[in-house]
Amino acid sequence: MYPVITIGRQFGSGGSEIGNKVAEALGFEHYDKNIIEIASEKSGINKKLFQNADEKHSSFLYSLSVAHYGGMVSPAYMNDVITNDKLFIIQSNIIKELAQKGPCVFIGRCADDILKETVPTLNIFIHAPYEDRVKRIMKLYDVAEGNAKSLIKKTDKSRASYYNFYSNGTWGDSDNYDVSINSSLLGIDGTVEIIKELVAKRFK
Repeated sequence: MYPVITIGRQFGSGGSEIGNKVAEALGFEHYDKNIIEIASEKSGINKKLFQNADEKHSSFLYSLSVAHYGGMVSPAYMNDVITNDKLFIIQSNIIKELAQKGPCVFIGRCADDILKETVPTLNIFIHAPYEDRVKRIMKLYDVAEGNAKSLIKKTDKSRASYYNFYSNGTWGDSDNYDVSINSSLLGIDGTVEIIKELVAKRFK
């Protein structure tokens, strides 16, 4: 049994950086936005479509098809349009394939739910106090406080909507994860050390 770690995260909590550092420290593969590149290459679908749908859910096309076909999604209609749902299915299959290859860390993209029946995982959610996240985003993106707050609100809302639609759980709800960690408690590197210890105990 080899380690597969999934990390959900609030925007500005440092979750992506933490996941990258964990993977680097343990010598694991690391999958975040590079999943978009892989999905595009394997499917032959333009990378921009995956980028536009990345951790975002838009039910407009789905709702439109339901309205036009009396609650039944027309197979013809769905074949003519590359919906976010189709892109999610393609990406999900790739996540499952990658997880079968060996130790790895997945960032977001419902990987915890997608891999539930595929491989043993350690599912982690990274959060942090709102004030700390605002400061981090201001520094990271060199933006004013108001812009940082707006980015946090929009990104967290988008991630929650995506996760809640495509998974069987609720984004950020501790019941969905093995561990929920406040990254401000011990900082980025301290959180990395905690996760390394958890991995050693979970997959011994």
